[in-house]
Amino acid sequence: MQNKTSMSQTEQILSQLPGDVLGRLRNADQSWKALQEGTTPVPLVVKETQELLGSVDWDIVICGGTLGILLGAALQRQGWRVALIERGILRGREQEWNISRKELEVFLELELLTAAELKQAIATEYNPGRVSFFGGSDIWVRDVLNIGVDPVFLLDTLKSKFLDAGGQLFENTAFEGAAVHPNGVRIDAAGGLTTRLLIDAMGHFSPIVKQARQGEPPEGVCLVVGSCAGGFPNNDTGDLIVSFTPIQTQCQYFWEAFPARDGRTTYLFTYLDAHPQRPSLEFFVEEYLRLLPEYQDVELSQIDFKRVLFGFFPSYKNSPIRMPWNRILPVGDSSGGQSPVSFGGFGSMVRHLNRLTQGIDDALKCDALSQNALAQLQPYQPNIAVTWMFQRAMSVGINQQLAPNQINELLTGVFQAMAQLGDDVLCPFLQDIVQFSGLSKTLLLTSLTKPGLVIPVIPQVGLTTLLDWMVHYINLGIYSGLYPVAQLIKEPLKTFPPKTQYYYHRWLNAWCYGSGNDY
Repeated sequence: MQNKTSMSQTEQILSQLPGDVLGRLRNADQSWKALQEGTTPVPLVVKETQELLGSVDWDIVICGGTLGILLGAALQRQGWRVALIERGILRGREQEWNISRKELEVFLELELLTAAELKQAIATEYNPGRVSFFGGSDIWVRDVLNIGVDPVFLLDTLKSKFLDAGGQLFENTAFEGAAVHPNGVRIDAAGGLTTRLLIDAMGHFSPIVKQARQGEPPEGVCLVVGSCAGGFPNNDTGDLIVSFTPIQTQCQYFWEAFPARDGRTTYLFTYLDAHPQRPSLEFFVEEYLRLLPEYQDVELSQIDFKRVLFGFFPSYKNSPIRMPWNRILPVGDSSGGQSPVSFGGFGSMVRHLNRLTQGIDDALKCDALSQNALAQLQPYQPNIAVTWMFQRAMSVGINQQLAPNQINELLTGVFQAMAQLGDDVLCPFLQDIVQFSGLSKTLLLTSLTKPGLVIPVIPQVGLTTLLDWMVHYINLGIYSGLYPVAQLIKEPLKTFPPKTQYYYHRWLNAWCYGSGNDY
């Protein structure tokens, strides 16, 4: 047994929390180390057979209930036979999900919640939010990621509605494998389920996605640690992205903070690659505890920790992933469709909920369930692809020598330009939505007013990344032009066969979301 004086701050604080948090942190670190060393096992959970299924019980089986229930409830409302499997009990976590109010309207549009239920689902609301980088001035914005949704209430409500509408939920049921037949999929779970379409909502570490990616290393990783705690003197504003230190341990540290129902949520995060020399999550929690008092102007002894949070989020340039099988569709973080600068999760799922509900409904109606047809539901989006260069500009290579404040100075210049151009440019960007006009104006203004900031970025990100980015930037412009033109053809298209309409509507969605026109 270690004595208290030889224990790290991480060990002292985490050992006082219920639920073996320290053990879970060290398990997460083992997974992070395996990813760094390329030793993560590649599962073999999906196989193919040419044998026909005798009968198919379900139209849709969704694997992964926490965010899968959002889509499950929406599709059950459309009249499809939906089953959902969840390895534990389907319930929301205690920690609120932060989002912007306008994004929640989809729950009303899809009639998943009443206005009163939506109001009840909102646990916290604050204004304004701050953007600030070391050496620069504060920028304040309103109504961006300022709503805290109560996951427990939201998921309980959606679960009840899903079951009342005839959906079936299999809790404490792990996905073990699936066989893809010409006319359906047999899933090894709950004694064997057969379905026309299998939806994978199991997240970043889905065994189906691991098999599809075949051990491919991620190009980017976001390491995140944080807590929800009481004892903070000020808790009425939020931080969307803040840094107050130069580069250290070959990382630029960024912070987020939000008022929460039972205290204040604070996160420390950084962007890096999966190089074996990168720090562990436990080291990162120690850094968080070391810097938190300075960040929030409070003594560590005054903070009453309720929950400590940690995780790593890999991102792949080969995204959204294209499944090598028919009848399997990845959604949410499984698809890799979120940008490399966001954590994905709830916000990303909500943003695409309407598009996916409509698209899956169309696919089932015209039996567009082949590998190629389903790939149209997770299309290439240039506005997400362009963010790869932002991620690279906010990270430091393991052997790269950068000026200690280079990233802070660049971000200060870019965000000052966006603030000068107004909320129409700044707010979408803070919600992970890049638009051609806003991006072009920002780049032009930054290049004209702060050319000294832009030049060092070229050797930092590398010429290949820059050329790659140029292609996505041009495509962003093309998609922005295509979307309004393509909308004009929507009416005459109604006379075309259903499959033709299916593909056209998917292109229209790709141009809309891929240009940020869904904002």
